[in-house]
Amino acid sequence: MAQSLAAQTELRFAISADPKSFNPLLSDDVNSGTVFSMTAGVLVRINAFTQFPEPELADSWKISADRKSISFHLRPKVLFSDGTPFTAADVAYTIAAISDPNLHAPNGDLFPPGVKATVNAPDSITVAFPAPQTNFESVFDSLPILSSQSPLKEKAALGPFFLADRHPGVDLVLKRNPNYWKKDRTGHALPYLDSVRLLVQQSGDIQYQRFRRKEIHLINSLEPALFQRLAKESPSEAIDSGASFDVEFIWFNQVPTAPIPAYKREWFQNRNFRLAISEAINREDICRIVYLGYAKPALGPFSPANRFWFDQKLKPQVFDSAAALKLLRAEGFQFQNGELRDKAGHPVEFSIVTNGGNKAREGIAALMQQDLKKIGIKLNIVTLEFRSLIERFGKSYDYEAALLGFINVGIDPNEQMSIWPSSAPQHAWNPNQKSPATPWEAEIDKLMLEQASAIDPAKRKANFDRVQEIVREQLPYIYLVNRNKLLAVSSSLKGVRPAKLFPETFWNIAEFSFK
Repeated sequence: MAQSLAAQTELRFAISADPKSFNPLLSDDVNSGTVFSMTAGVLVRINAFTQFPEPELADSWKISADRKSISFHLRPKVLFSDGTPFTAADVAYTIAAISDPNLHAPNGDLFPPGVKATVNAPDSITVAFPAPQTNFESVFDSLPILSSQSPLKEKAALGPFFLADRHPGVDLVLKRNPNYWKKDRTGHALPYLDSVRLLVQQSGDIQYQRFRRKEIHLINSLEPALFQRLAKESPSEAIDSGASFDVEFIWFNQVPTAPIPAYKREWFQNRNFRLAISEAINREDICRIVYLGYAKPALGPFSPANRFWFDQKLKPQVFDSAAALKLLRAEGFQFQNGELRDKAGHPVEFSIVTNGGNKAREGIAALMQQDLKKIGIKLNIVTLEFRSLIERFGKSYDYEAALLGFINVGIDPNEQMSIWPSSAPQHAWNPNQKSPATPWEAEIDKLMLEQASAIDPAKRKANFDRVQEIVREQLPYIYLVNRNKLLAVSSSLKGVRPAKLFPETFWNIAEFSFK
């Protein structure tokens, strides 16, 4: 009986690999993020379901008129899981840690040099920034609070669970935080579960088999074929929550020093060439064949799942091979005997790199290869190990085009400041520019700075809408699809309310229980 009871109070699900770090300030992979979504505490929480900010460790806050500072009042009598008290000193300690340039924290740019945290009282702190901030809520939603006192910081948690044990390559065990501050509507202490066991299992097929054998209780992301199978075998456990924030796209290498022929760089820098490629890609086929219908054609940097920031004026890209050829001919390209040549007579052929082992991206590339062949373009597909891709994108620039995507896309434009400014390191098509290479990139630079400092949300929205429209016009990224979020949730679980924002399935894990 005791064994049965234990099984019913432990939630089990799989992660694809061991977390890269157990320091929440260094979390930059989905598996680390999964752990910290259940163990870390933040001052303000962006509710993944409503997409609106809510009080968490701070029960209230006040933003200064110039938006350069924010004062928090902290919840009283909150304890870390190890029993040490949570105070404003912990917040100050965490801000000092994340803003240390030697840490190289992924979110360190949210707390630039010059940020000052002033402890007013044990339950009050004021944080001042050197420049106006427009997205305080998102900034502090991204700041997991560390204990300034506990010697075992990994086990000192403010979330509903704490890391109790780990076996590399096998599993991690999270135990119920006995000091968690949240209660349900009846006053019952949360979380309901005693523990969460994260089983390391990369294979989606094996995850599915273990789910069907009831060895795990949920799968946060199912491949379309497995989801379709589950929908037939156990329809009540298959949940399609619609288009996610995730997006797949391609881009062309426009770096002036890249080791590619000058005539190819000229193609890639030509807006009409990029538009013709976009028009020649049948996104509906990608959705239907690669994703079995569980995807939608993408329109831009943000998915329609983003309720506030998505630009409703964006129009879908029409698939039209004839229009693509007409556009290319106007640029001097010639289509003869099924082959496209540029005005100098070079056959139009290029390679696209993507990460090997990603079946969806390999399928997308194969369909693009067929589509582009119809307008005389030869597309070569090169699959590489992910580390090799990063080396090429950031150092050698030895590639012609790339197919990748963004997952766990943040909700606010300021979370993309490493992408859109021309000087940004992830400005993939031509990163780290000393000055904007094109007038439209200069306009994006200006708009991103303006939206980042504008106090009026409507002004920010107008600025970022224009960024999305420029991207749609100029196509530095050619957006392809937003895949649906496909989940498997055991019929024995209660309280699961899937959201569109990470961590989609278990954002409210404190409320999970077994029937």
